[in-house]
Amino acid sequence: MPELSRFYGIIIRMFSEPSERHNTPHFHAYHGENVAVFSISAVALIIGFLPVRQ
Repeated sequence: MPELSRFYGIIIRMFSEPSERHNTPHFHAYHGENVAVFSISAVALIIGFLPVRQ
């Protein structure tokens, strides 16, 4: 997955699947061992966990 941003120890990644229909547009956020997936149009957590501080 291409890395879009890195800040405060959080890495934001996004990728596309041109040959397949992808569900809701989203990005992946990584912080240490934690991973969370957020929707883009209305930014909301889809699945996963990040510490409250992050």
